[in-house]
Amino acid sequence: MNKPPVRSVGVIGGGTMGVGIAYVFAEAGCDCVVIADSDRSRADHARETIASRADKLLHQGRLEPESVEHIASSVSTVGSVEGLPIDLDLIIEAVPENLELKLDVLAAAERREPVMLATNTSALSISRLADALRRPANLIGLHFFNPVWTMPLLEIVCGTATSDDTVTAAREIGDYLKKETIVVRDVPGFATSRLGLALGLEAIRMLEDNVASAADIDRAMELGYRHPMGPLRLTDLVGLDVRLHIAEQLSASLGPRFAPPRLLIDKVAAGELGKKSGRGFFDWSDQ
Repeated sequence: MNKPPVRSVGVIGGGTMGVGIAYVFAEAGCDCVVIADSDRSRADHARETIASRADKLLHQGRLEPESVEHIASSVSTVGSVEGLPIDLDLIIEAVPENLELKLDVLAAAERREPVMLATNTSALSISRLADALRRPANLIGLHFFNPVWTMPLLEIVCGTATSDDTVTAAREIGDYLKKETIVVRDVPGFATSRLGLALGLEAIRMLEDNVASAADIDRAMELGYRHPMGPLRLTDLVGLDVRLHIAEQLSASLGPRFAPPRLLIDKVAAGELGKKSGRGFFDWSDQ
């Protein structure tokens, strides 16, 4: 049996993406998966969510009892990046899409001396994030998709300083997690965020123009183009605030075609962020 590419992993951030990332590494067989989050209740909820996911798969006959036990025993939490063990095989940050926050978090993570350092950013420049690091060649983008445990894609994003060895290791990690990988250059929006955002923004503009209802706009793409989910419901799952932030970034770098529609700006201002807030373009209050 080939040696796994990683046995110990630190995940910074216990939100939706951090939980999903921690879960897939634990399910793959990692001996040590440590989630770092300063919010104690969020950290506790992260472990509960991971245990609940494993238990659900057990009852569906999709996970063996020993795997459930391994997941429970391998996942732990700490209250800060400084609490992560030294010399982990991989540390991946999954904190909000704020450049200064990510720069601070990655610098702190590098001081834990991991073999490999990664960011789950969906739009920020990998090269820019590597600027403050002592070993920029070790940083790479590992862009997972929500829900991490079911979405098959892992987008690998290479900064200008990212080494070939780091890219090879990232591909091996993708194989280990049973993900399909694509490798893209460090350009605004990468491949997935740029294409997904373009479709999502146009769907929002169509809703503003009363072309059709949100449900019918989505149904057009699902039935007419075989998309598994329409662009407005997908925006609700991603988070309207996340989409707005990416739109602002791409608009600044690629021009007005990515300017956020007024409807998106107004919904975010009103706290309608999608599924996580109970309402976005659809009502999620009963889910």
